[in-house]
Amino acid sequence: MEAETVVPTQKKQTIVPKAMVEFAAGTMGGWAQVVVGHPFDTVKVRMQTQPSPPLYSSSMDCVRATIRGEGFAGLYKGVTSPLTGIGFCNAVVFAANGYFQRLLQANSSQPLTISQKAVAGGLAGGVMSFLNCPVELLKVKLQTQFGAATVPGHKPYTGVFNCGVRTVQERGFGGLYRGLGITILRDIPSFWAYFGLYEGLKSIFVYRRLGIADGAKSNGFEQFFAGGCAGISAWLTAYPQDVVKSRIQMNYKYKSALDASKALVSEIKTSGIRIMFRGFGPTILRAFPANAATFVAYEWTVKSLDF
Repeated sequence: MEAETVVPTQKKQTIVPKAMVEFAAGTMGGWAQVVVGHPFDTVKVRMQTQPSPPLYSSSMDCVRATIRGEGFAGLYKGVTSPLTGIGFCNAVVFAANGYFQRLLQANSSQPLTISQKAVAGGLAGGVMSFLNCPVELLKVKLQTQFGAATVPGHKPYTGVFNCGVRTVQERGFGGLYRGLGITILRDIPSFWAYFGLYEGLKSIFVYRRLGIADGAKSNGFEQFFAGGCAGISAWLTAYPQDVVKSRIQMNYKYKSALDASKALVSEIKTSGIRIMFRGFGPTILRAFPANAATFVAYEWTVKSLDF
């Protein structure tokens, strides 16, 4: 009897290295997030940084005033900074998340638990902070440059490049990293929740559909819904820190995040806890569609690159 020839199974070769795929997919996800979410973000920042007494009675009042005074383009004020920066930042955070996942899985044949994936996300958030801080500082400066909010005697910035150059000239390179500490305190728990919930929900959805808890088998709708919920969870863990960050980056009267926090507590005592949640509505409204778009774009790019 003739011996049967056994052809060994070969692992599929990937043309593009894993880290490069994650980087490219993260970039696409970041761009999708900015296009969908920037108008909401502009309203959030203006609500967070308005003086007391406030300029706007509500988020919708802010939207109406912005469109009336600056046109629809006013909602996209400062978009150049996040469009160029957040695309890169998102690329870094997704690549860092993948790196930390591989690091946590080293010397183990078992798949990572959801908790381990959340830890990888938190570590990636720590890396992200160093890129997020200067990008968001320039964005906040441009978004809050309007009407009565313009500082008397201060020449308005003409764009993100002009804003960056003048910030360095006036404050040194370190001026771009104003608010870094509070940004780190915001991003680590935020991305822990972000990636943890995203991976957890994908696994739950696939288990209900196929009977196996394998998030890699999720479909576009499941990724969309999980991404949107992940975005909301990320902001629920990070919003108080974000209020302090916006204030310290916009107003140089604060010497530190602690100084800004004390001033905020003092305002809460006189004006109520509501001031802590200025801009919360547009933030949560933005969180679902922007982050749903992020993850769908990310997963689509990964699949397109045959990863």
